[in-house]
Amino acid sequence: MLHLLNLLAAISLLVWGTHIVRTGVLRVFGEDLRRVLSKSFSNRFNAMLAGVGVTSVVQSSTATCLIVASFVGKGLVATSAALAVMLGADVGSSVMVVVFSFDLSWLSPLLILVGVVMFITRQNSAAGRIGRVLIGLGLITLALQLIVGATRPLTESPAVRALLAALPNEVMLDIFVGALLTVLSYSSLAMVLLIATLAASGLLPAAVALGLVLGANLGNGLLAMIATTGATAQVRRVPLGNFVFKAAGALIAVPLLPQVHVLLQEFVPAVHEQVVLFHLGFNIALALLFIFFTGVAARIVDRILPTPTIGGATDRPHHLDPSALATPSLAISCAAREALHQADIVETMLRGILPVMRNNDLELAEQLRRMDDTVDELYSAIKFYLTQISREALSERESRRWTDIVSFTINMEQIGDIIERVLQDIEDKKIRKSRSFSDAGMGEICHLHERLMANLRLGMSVFLDGHVRDAQKLLEEKARFRDLEHEYAGSHIARLRDNTAQSIETSSLHLDLISDLKRINSHICSIAYPILESAGALATTRIRHSRLAAMPQDE
Repeated sequence: MLHLLNLLAAISLLVWGTHIVRTGVLRVFGEDLRRVLSKSFSNRFNAMLAGVGVTSVVQSSTATCLIVASFVGKGLVATSAALAVMLGADVGSSVMVVVFSFDLSWLSPLLILVGVVMFITRQNSAAGRIGRVLIGLGLITLALQLIVGATRPLTESPAVRALLAALPNEVMLDIFVGALLTVLSYSSLAMVLLIATLAASGLLPAAVALGLVLGANLGNGLLAMIATTGATAQVRRVPLGNFVFKAAGALIAVPLLPQVHVLLQEFVPAVHEQVVLFHLGFNIALALLFIFFTGVAARIVDRILPTPTIGGATDRPHHLDPSALATPSLAISCAAREALHQADIVETMLRGILPVMRNNDLELAEQLRRMDDTVDELYSAIKFYLTQISREALSERESRRWTDIVSFTINMEQIGDIIERVLQDIEDKKIRKSRSFSDAGMGEICHLHERLMANLRLGMSVFLDGHVRDAQKLLEEKARFRDLEHEYAGSHIARLRDNTAQSIETSSLHLDLISDLKRINSHICSIAYPILESAGALATTRIRHSRLAAMPQDE
């Protein structure tokens, strides 16, 4: 029992080590990994090479699959190109199995020592995150040594040998067991290394090990499908297509296993190397065979998982992908898209103010006010989603983006509240009392509203792209809008002095309305401040020094 417990502990350490390396690399290079992938989708062969490189760094084809699937879900890449990336990702994962199959016992203590020192001394920096990756690599090599030591007593057990002896003639059972263990361990890399170690120690016959390796590949495909179970149909296409490739490859490989086993024994004497090289060869063959069929597979999975028609629930959160939380940079992008969705609803509310005023449309006013509840719900959902992202896992740039999204959603929520109050005032003070603005007053309100709509669209562009020039332009619009508000307030007071009846009746509403529009504009222009501050283009004070110097000084 003690030997079995030691083996389970070593396996757990191996899985934990791969998890630390995977999450650590994503935290350090997450934004760059997304950039590399997004630039490699134009050509299927380049896409496959990108998958090899990224997965060799991340050490998890499942993590790569989640990243690529999210791109497909956002419409940024075609399913066929994403499937090409996944073929390369599986090759990259098998390359890492080969690397870790070497005797790296001398490397484990060195990696752990250096990693712990870097992580403790520079915990919140990029160096600290790299130290975390080194710790994970050290734990992987240490776990492999522990597995070898823990399996040695088990190889001498007659009961265990008798149990495993029943498996060689049941290839499908071997595949099922390998897939199940891979899903439970959440790491095909760890499982293949374990299979190779057990086979080298004599606990597993080589024929059984090869069947288990096929199962580990199928289990790896199932992992991505399980991780995206609750995602949209577009996101689930890549895991499904990747699993179809793996299943087809396994069906082709099963009748060839006896011949493959003979060839491996003839050219590769060590059992451990036979298992590792079979895993690598299987994935290379899979990539070379199916790289020309990614288009066909994409069309099939597109039919199986069609894009659903957009119904009446478009005002609900639909960009906050829970599976993306494992990749901070990806989660930040999801939150930013949902923030733009929130802004789209605010824009609809703002646009509806004029039709309500012109047509005295109480039904439209009620619909627009209800939309504020949606804006509030989206704000709460985005805020909760962002709190689930570990701030320690974010780079400095991503951390600023996190803050920008929070600030943007707060401004949109407050704009929605102001619009709701404006609509209620229009209903109470104008529509129900059958009053109307003067032609001049209505023209002023329409002009302010037009400027406000243009500023909102500019603000959304600034939030999306972060261009300093647009941010400066938005801030300049704040001053212009303030001047217009003062000018139109003065014009209204002049009409009151001329005893214009319509202006007298709507005076309170008119002044409140242009003041509220100015407040909305201030919230829109606040979007520019984080961008300008990050670029160092924001002055420390808005008081002009020339005017300050001209003021009398106290003795």
